[in-house]
Order: sequence, then C-alpha cells, then structure tokens
Amino acid sequence: MNGGDRIGSRRGAQPDTVHAVINSNASHDDAEIAVAAVRAGAEVVRARYGQRLTRIDKGAGDFATDADVAAEEAILDVIRAARPGDAVHGEEGGRRGADDAARQWLVDPLCGTLNYAVGHMLVAVNVALRGGPAAVADPFTGEVFFTDGENAWVRGDEGDTPLAPTAATKLVDVNLDAPFPSAPGFRAVDLLAHPGFVARFRPRVVSTTLALAWVATGSRAAYVTDGGDLTGSVHFAAGIALCRDAGCVVTGVDGAPVGQAGRGLLVAADAETHGLLLSMIRGRG
Repeated sequence: MNGGDRIGSRRGAQPDTVHAVINSNASHDDAEIAVAAVRAGAEVVRARYGQRLTRIDKGAGDFATDADVAAEEAILDVIRAARPGDAVHGEEGGRRGADDAARQWLVDPLCGTLNYAVGHMLVAVNVALRGGPAAVADPFTGEVFFTDGENAWVRGDEGDTPLAPTAATKLVDVNLDAPFPSAPGFRAVDLLAHPGFVARFRPRVVSTTLALAWVATGSRAAYVTDGGDLTGSVHFAAGIALCRDAGCVVTGVDGAPVGQAGRGLLVAADAETHGLLLSMIRGRG
C-alpha cells in the first residue's frame, strides 16, 4: 500500500474527514475502506470512554451500550459512502441492504463491551468484507491491524509494518465466555488444567477478539475459543482473516478447517504450537 496515500492515517482523524477522503477518490480499495471504517468506530469508542453509558439489554446477561450503537453508525457511514450497494451485517443493527447483495460487510463496533462498560480498555473494533479484506482497531493504542486479502500489516504513526507471528511469548489467550457448545468433548477450562499446557504455556483471558490480532502480531502464541462456524461471525471474521493472511495456523478446535466443518477456533503463530495445543485438546498431549 502507498504509505503516502492512506485514509485516516492520522491518529484521531474525525469521521467527517475520513468520508471526504473516500468520496474524493473512489479508487481506494476495500482494505482502505475497512481501515477507514474501524478508525471511525474507534474514534467514537475513545470519545465515549469513561462517560455515563446507557445499557441496552439483549437477554441472557448480554448487553450493548449506546457507545456500541454510535460506533456502529460511524462505521456504517464510511461503508455506505464508499460502497452504497453493499450489504452490512452489524452486531447491533442486524442486516442492512439488499438481501441479494453479492458483497457483505461484517461489523462488530465494540468487541469487549463488558470490559468497556467497567472502565477497561481491552476492546476491539472489527470490520470485514466477507471473503475479502478486513481490519481490527485498538481504539486506545491507535493501532489498526488489517489485511488486503493476501497480506497483513499493522498501521501506526510510523506507517505500515508487516505482521510477523511468533510463539516466543508462550502466552495463550483462551475464551472462557459461555456458552460451551462442544462440552463435554471440549472445555476450555480443561485445557488450562492440562499438565502439558501448564508446562509449556501461560494462559491469558481478555474477553475480546483483540487477542486474535495479538496472535498475528506475535504478542500471543495462540488463541482458543469454542463455538460453531465462526467465519461469518461479526465478532471473529476480521480476526480470522487477519491471522490467516499473517501466516498463522487457523483451524477449529477439532483440527478441521474453520467453516461449517469446524468447531470454534484454534489459531496459533506456528505449526508446532498449533500441534501441541491440538494434541492437548484431543487428550494426547
């Protein structure tokens, strides 16, 4: 990507500025739109941090806040301005656009809502074009992790740096949030108690898919979560795309390819780490 021609590359750029840049040059590709969109959402998340939030009950103990809703609207504004014919599926607003639209954007405006609501900064903003480019923003560091569908980078104040996964930290993030659809065959808590895990790795639990971006950058060795097919999930699609294009090993917790055949996610920085964790999950390690 041309480092001198980035949408919203200045930290703290206002969404209106982002819109103007997009509208002035329709040739910007989908990766740049994804970057612009997550930056717009991240700006809202930063601005609302620490303020009084209105909670919106979703049932079963889950909730959104008015910050989630406002961030999603900021993201939708960017996508609509650049790709008005595309459909969007947002966590808060559901599906918008034509049912038969060939292109669909998946939007998670604030992943880690509970963290955010209690004053913790461990959150992410996720935007993915299904089957294509994607971006993940850390609203509080200003970093944007993104892929053009082939290669992955982190964008910061100094420009774009290719992502280089490594298992050197030996830190593994494990999602312990309910539900647990694979029990009793797989329980994340059982993995944490496995003697092989204790000997080789150190667990972390952040409850946000920002942890997937951390695997792609090398600050985490792996990420494990239960679930079904997560490729179309607004929560996970951007992180899956990012990790794949950074060169991580990405499968379900059963070792099957992610998608309809796989269950959940086992994402590792390298094949050795992936193999060790998979053997523990299968009860052989």
